[in-house]
Amino acid sequence: MSREWPAGIIRKTPVTPTGPYQDGTAPGVWTLDQMNYWLKQGLWPIAGNQLPRGIFGGGSSASNLTTISYINIATTGNAVFFGDLTAFGAGADTAFSSATRGIFAKYASNVLEYITIATLGNAVDFGDQAITPIGAEASCANATRGVMSSGTNSNTLSYVTIATTGNSTDFGDLNFLATDNCGLSSTTRGVFSRGRSGGVVYASTSYITIATTGNALTFGNLTEARYDSGAASSNTRGLFGGGYTGSARSNVIDYITIASTGAATDFGDLTVARYELAGTASSLRAVFGGGSASGGDSNVIDYVTIASTGNATDFGDLTVALRGPPGACSSVHGGL
Repeated sequence: MSREWPAGIIRKTPVTPTGPYQDGTAPGVWTLDQMNYWLKQGLWPIAGNQLPRGIFGGGSSASNLTTISYINIATTGNAVFFGDLTAFGAGADTAFSSATRGIFAKYASNVLEYITIATLGNAVDFGDQAITPIGAEASCANATRGVMSSGTNSNTLSYVTIATTGNSTDFGDLNFLATDNCGLSSTTRGVFSRGRSGGVVYASTSYITIATTGNALTFGNLTEARYDSGAASSNTRGLFGGGYTGSARSNVIDYITIASTGAATDFGDLTVARYELAGTASSLRAVFGGGSASGGDSNVIDYVTIASTGNATDFGDLTVALRGPPGACSSVHGGL
């Protein structure tokens, strides 16, 4: 049993660290064995490790939006204005990111724009999509590469190198035609839902190896067929939240283990049933924002702890109510 040293303001009993970020706290006196334990849990504060920032941008509401806003995923609270997309008249359908840069892709256009996640300001031109005139609908990324699916009854995939600027390049094909789909990733693998195609709503998903190029392979099925879901992931577990079944808005969250293949498992429920929402994550939390709810466009952000299961909890509000869906990304998602 390790010895703990109480003295003055030092706590006799160490308190569980609040997270692996430089602003995290770990009150108490710790042995090296104890510190290593919390490092393995991903909770020990690390100097230089910035708080996890989540970004939401674009989408549509009463009018199409260019607003970009951000949250600190490790806390709760309302989103804060970040800047604007500059060439988006119809909102962003998808976004992906490295630890430093977020890229937004516009649907029904070839526009790609990027932001530096740590710095507030407007987006800057990145290049063009190779999959116009359809444009991107879903995406995934690791630390270096972002991959986009074109959607709208297409199976086309293209990719960019996030740290550079330039046009996207052909990656390969999904093994199905997809519309209103979504994507998530681990450090090695990207997973795409099918959404709907030809008027039929599907539960199927497929996967790619992000570092290579080539066609997708079958992964498994979601717990219910739906489209326009939000997706978020740690580097081990992927979550799909909400969507539309073809007859009703869904509040279902289900999860997959990204390194394996197979059917998804029920995780819990969103706080509000909705579709056309966006999802992003830190290594610990998944957040879902916006969407079309029964009362209209939603500004709701809710979250779950990825490693557990259970219903979502209210996080706060976006700066504007939107659907579309918006694009969402983060500095610490599962692909990093």
